[in-house]
Amino acid sequence: MKETLKKNDLVTLEVTDLGSRGEGIGKVDGFTLFVKDALIGDTIQAKIIKMKKSYGYGRLMEILTPSPDRVDVRCPQAKACGGCQIQSLAYEKQLAYKENKVRELLERVGKIQDYEMEPIIGMEDPWYYRNKAQFPVGRNKEGKIVTGFYAGRTHSIIPVDECFIQHPINRCLMQMMQQWMEDHQVAPYDEAAHTGLIRHVFTRVGKYTGEIMVCLVINGKRVPAAEVLIDMLKTVPGMTSICLNINREKTNVILGDTVKCLWGKSYITDKIGDVTYQISPLSFFQVNPVQTQKLYGTALEYAGLTGEETVWDLYCGIGTISLFLAKHAKKVCGVEIVPQAIDDARENARLNRIENAEFFVGKAEEVLPQYYARYAEEHPGERAHADVIVVDPPRKGCDEKLLQCMVRMSPERIVYVSCDPATLTRDLRFLEENGYKVKKVRCTDMFAHGVHVETVALLTRRAQ
Repeated sequence: MKETLKKNDLVTLEVTDLGSRGEGIGKVDGFTLFVKDALIGDTIQAKIIKMKKSYGYGRLMEILTPSPDRVDVRCPQAKACGGCQIQSLAYEKQLAYKENKVRELLERVGKIQDYEMEPIIGMEDPWYYRNKAQFPVGRNKEGKIVTGFYAGRTHSIIPVDECFIQHPINRCLMQMMQQWMEDHQVAPYDEAAHTGLIRHVFTRVGKYTGEIMVCLVINGKRVPAAEVLIDMLKTVPGMTSICLNINREKTNVILGDTVKCLWGKSYITDKIGDVTYQISPLSFFQVNPVQTQKLYGTALEYAGLTGEETVWDLYCGIGTISLFLAKHAKKVCGVEIVPQAIDDARENARLNRIENAEFFVGKAEEVLPQYYARYAEEHPGERAHADVIVVDPPRKGCDEKLLQCMVRMSPERIVYVSCDPATLTRDLRFLEENGYKVKKVRCTDMFAHGVHVETVALLTRRAQ
């Protein structure tokens, strides 16, 4: 019982489940314990490090009997780094875990029944897939400049020479950056003191174009010896854009609002299917281009377009889904809060000779209701209608005002693309209670070896 357990106790337990962050879950005398790096099927020894009323947290001390699904990890920093929480789990079991996580939330929490769960779309090669990296910069105990990734749930930098989910070119780029900073005594940012210059090094690599962007996030307005850095970086095949992002705020937010181009273009280009996209430092673009095409293919399939539909794409970013849909619809209207992203979306439409896409700047929960109200004023006795609405919100999901307006516009189909199963469940529950039925759900693995999963859900309007 809990009364017999206390902090720092060593306990033995069998892991029977995985939590939302990939942590192993087991029971000791009926008391639930969460243990990082433990897998279903492991029998472990753990040290209790924190206790709550009905559960606690433990530190993995020893694997007594390993799970049959446990595999050797590629990355020597996998345990310390916060990026690949489940790299030690066989890949096919990672897929099962993610699909089950979504299904369980939908059915247990959302009370959603009588829908089709299509098989999760996994990766053929779940390595070196990311097209974007954000490397914090700091110093080690010896004072040497290091780049890497934050340890899980901390801002302590774990030096990483090679990341097995990032593009291999990043290793070369980080070596160049460290050398330049050492040679020219360019100080890394000190978060506690709010001093130093280089906060992060941000990179993008075009999967299909080979174009490379390097963007330095700085606590200042310029960098010393910029010409030397440019001369070093532009020798890298594919280098297209070298930029500065200015962030002088005392904040955990990585990117500031101001971007200056040092050399080349202020953007790179890449493709999803037959659509070309222009991507700037502040643009949102999915990090796994191979899986993105599959994800958007599912969204397009669920939208069921015939060429006659008016489609609203909410949280459209740089128009990635909008332009994907526009080739199959009568008209697409995209909404995004970031002005630079809308600039990119309009440019991307022009680049692809797409003339049936219109883009609006603002919060989706404000733009859509305003449009609905304005339409009613301009067309007395009528109301604004959409044939299909596609939403791809951030992790917090959709604002209820937006969901209410979507319902009032009574589209035949709603396609919900989600990066967070919990908020997806909440929003689908609302839509089911307001005239819609979840028909199909399909997950796509965009983040191999991590715990996150992307999900597409199709809802259709119930008969009135």
